[in-house]
Amino acid sequence: MAQRTQLGDADCAIAQALDVVGDWWTLLIVRDSARGLHRFEELQRELGMSRKVLSERLRLLVEAGVLTREPYQERPVRHEYRLTPRGRALLPVLVALQDWGDAWILGEGEMTATADEASREAARVHALKGTRVPELLLPDGSGALRDPVADSPYTVLYCFPGAYARAESYPPGWAGIPGAKGCTLESCTYRDQLAEFTAAGATVHGVSTQRPDEQREFARAEGLRFPLLSDAGLSLVAALRLPTFRAAGVSRLKRLTLVVARDRTVVETIYPVTDIEASVTAALAAVRAASAQPSPAGV
Repeated sequence: MAQRTQLGDADCAIAQALDVVGDWWTLLIVRDSARGLHRFEELQRELGMSRKVLSERLRLLVEAGVLTREPYQERPVRHEYRLTPRGRALLPVLVALQDWGDAWILGEGEMTATADEASREAARVHALKGTRVPELLLPDGSGALRDPVADSPYTVLYCFPGAYARAESYPPGWAGIPGAKGCTLESCTYRDQLAEFTAAGATVHGVSTQRPDEQREFARAEGLRFPLLSDAGLSLVAALRLPTFRAAGVSRLKRLTLVVARDRTVVETIYPVTDIEASVTAALAAVRAASAQPSPAGV
């Protein structure tokens, strides 16, 4: 088997990190593991790489402590590959690369909390329709871990950049970032229409990358009656490749909405969100339309 090349700069953390994840296949394996692809056949089908190359990269990642190799079948023996805490610590790296690619490769380099409807970024979000949200847990304002997909016929996941109880808590220049304003309006609009969503069979969850204590303070100030979930660890962002931007040194979700069925299938995507109140109306209409259809298995 090929041996890992050892880079000579032993004191440079960048060089040593690249010694583990410098191969582009390696980061794509980490990307797809975060998306819920854990089995050899799933990874090979998604990545289109040879069995030999995939086997070698998986071996190296297990040796480096980025993945664990866990049996899920005895005859014949087959394994799943899952991210370790060391592997999950790479998620901010993946999100930063995606943000850079969206801004500088697919975009014009400007800081923005939204996107053009015809952008590849928007196409990536819309392509989530029909896919499944991987199983994961996010902390709510009290720190309790919750599944972002509720045990109700539908869950409306509205993702937002950040909302604060005090105006001075917003990062400098927040109002000048296209698409960043409006988080309070969005949450309060869902609050005011919550009974309609409940009647239609939907649970509402808000998601941002803020800390749980920041979300808790905001929810109390605005009297929200649904949970705000913290994706500060970027698990949901990485799992669904959701678009982000950086402000005040923090990766923040761009405003978008997903309607998810109980079986974790995304049935509708709303992105970009340029009219906040209209997006809430569109989410409610999507729930009602999905509820009127014959129920798929598991819903």
